[in-house]
Amino acid sequence: MDLGRQTRVRQAFDTFFGAAEPPSENPVLALFHRTAETVPAYRKFLREHGIEPQTVTTMADFERLPRTDKAGYHRKYPLPELLRGGTFDDLDMIAVSSGSSGHPTVWPRALEDELHVARRFEQVLAGAFAADRRRTLAVVCFPLGTWVGGLFTTACVRHLAAKGCPITVVAPGNNKAEILRVLPELAPHFDQVVLLGYPPFVKDVVDTGLAEGLDWPAYAIKLVLAGEVFSEQWRELVTRRAGIADPVRDIASLYGTADAGVLGNETPVSASIRRFLAGRPELAREVFGDARLPTLVQYDPASRFFEVHEGTLVFTADGGIPLIRYHIADDGGLLPHAELLAFCAEHGFTPPPGPELPFVYVFGRSLFTVSFFGANVYPENVTVGLEQPGISDTVTGKFVIESVEDADRDRRLRLTVETAPGATADPARIAAAVRAELVRLNSEFAHYVPAERQLPDVVLRPAGDPEYFPVGVKHRYTRPA
Repeated sequence: MDLGRQTRVRQAFDTFFGAAEPPSENPVLALFHRTAETVPAYRKFLREHGIEPQTVTTMADFERLPRTDKAGYHRKYPLPELLRGGTFDDLDMIAVSSGSSGHPTVWPRALEDELHVARRFEQVLAGAFAADRRRTLAVVCFPLGTWVGGLFTTACVRHLAAKGCPITVVAPGNNKAEILRVLPELAPHFDQVVLLGYPPFVKDVVDTGLAEGLDWPAYAIKLVLAGEVFSEQWRELVTRRAGIADPVRDIASLYGTADAGVLGNETPVSASIRRFLAGRPELAREVFGDARLPTLVQYDPASRFFEVHEGTLVFTADGGIPLIRYHIADDGGLLPHAELLAFCAEHGFTPPPGPELPFVYVFGRSLFTVSFFGANVYPENVTVGLEQPGISDTVTGKFVIESVEDADRDRRLRLTVETAPGATADPARIAAAVRAELVRLNSEFAHYVPAERQLPDVVLRPAGDPEYFPVGVKHRYTRPA
């Protein structure tokens, strides 16, 4: 029996149960030094780059440290060396994310790590949904199993219940039939129901419930969403269909990763600003540098510290595997709280009151992947499907993956494929082969995406098509939503 572990867990719960207090020292520098001292892989990493930890005393020093990433850090060292003390002894849970080859990436964590993330759920459930006062049924619709979403979410919401919020959790996972079976039985006993899941799946649940005669407005529905950028038109549509009272306060998106749990969350402040900018693309371009509308969330820099590198995000966060200046490669940027609110005021908009925390905006994963039902779809997986006999001779190997929204605001996986000169390709055969390889190679795709949505819509284009396959231009296999 590890009595030291008992003490650490009790201290973590005491901190979580109490009011959040400002740190007594710079939390980023403190985490760096603690990681350099206790994590064998990070000590080696610093030594290989000629860095003595004791020379890092200011944030300017910290910002000169080499960045870490999955390929050059997580996969470079043996898994135990990435952990504090080089051992699993203090870690009680493992999450797994799919890589581009289907080889799993392992992310251990401890209960104490969940408590950091539970504060983000608290900001949504208690701060926006009043779940600290209203009897709340939380329905976890994320996939259950080794993937990070379902069990991590379940744990965090239960921690809020332990803190005193009148929340009861039911976890059917992404089993739509089970969700719709338990809801009519349980929902009437609560003041409100919160569905937590990936946006396209939650919409599918709402639409199927409507078709089966479910009285969504009677359940006082709230939504907690993660994994994908959705449009404000999507938010409006789901608000109407689910009978949601207030799209700003009753729907919240999380920015989360398998690497570090939840990094930030929508608040009524960020959601209202996003809605304001959605109807003003010229202002959105001023703010985000792009007319596309990213996810806009707030984050706590004492828990998750962000930087920007060449238009992509870098974060520092504690966890089972502490990550220092970790390049997540999501396209996005940072906005100081005062600066963004001043911009809104200049253009005649005042958001509702909320936490004075900085903002991070996220367009999605850079260059290489498309998010679909919360699963990362990698070009490498699609390539294998196009290399099958009877297909490879009819296509060039070039393609573009897109997650597109149809007229009913449902997500579809579209695959635009370049046909070989003089060849006749079969889109149905291509779609079946690609689905088979995605299911075989990508465990997230197999378990996150409902079976009826796994078959991609295949569009054939001739070789050298100027829109998708221009000659002489470096090809990109993905397009932003």
